[in-house]
Amino acid sequence: MGLFSRKKEAPPLYPPEKWEPVLRCSICTGEQVACMRDRESGKLREIMLIHDEGDLAAFRKTYGVTGEIPRVY
Repeated sequence: MGLFSRKKEAPPLYPPEKWEPVLRCSICTGEQVACMRDRESGKLREIMLIHDEGDLAAFRKTYGVTGEIPRVY
């Protein structure tokens, strides 16, 4: 361990009974952002920008997402 090394931050855990994964998509530019949506209030918490299928696979692996992810426009 080096003198100036930092611990990697673990991603915040989102309990599935309170949060659901969604993709926020732009109609104009086609930009996609992986988010977690609060089931009660509907607020979105942005997680990461999706450039390609590799980013989407990384999001699925990190947060344990299986199945289809709904899109929000």
